[in-house]
Amino acid sequence: MVRKLVVQLKFSLVDQTKMITAASELSRNTLVYGGGGEMQWELVTDMLKQGLRLRFKDQGPGIPDMALALKDGWTSGKGMGLGLSGSKRLVHEFELESTVGVGTCVSVTRWK
Repeated sequence: MVRKLVVQLKFSLVDQTKMITAASELSRNTLVYGGGGEMQWELVTDMLKQGLRLRFKDQGPGIPDMALALKDGWTSGKGMGLGLSGSKRLVHEFELESTVGVGTCVSVTRWK
């Protein structure tokens, strides 16, 4: 779905790759660490810019230390510890909200 949307928005190949990679990483985190969840998407505009916003939401255990979770190389599992921090570098806007015992929501936006 993300690929279809970035092509529709006529993102460059590099920007398509960045957004698809971020979506892949965040959806994996939602599944592996959040026990599943959902992705919502919306086409956004800001003055003359167009973009794509993705929101990944789960009802998993939450992230107890968000600053630590955003450090390169830190992982609570068996991954490389680049999912959140790597995704953050691939997009223009990154928001992380998490409450222990309630779940996590990560919102990312990439502008054309």
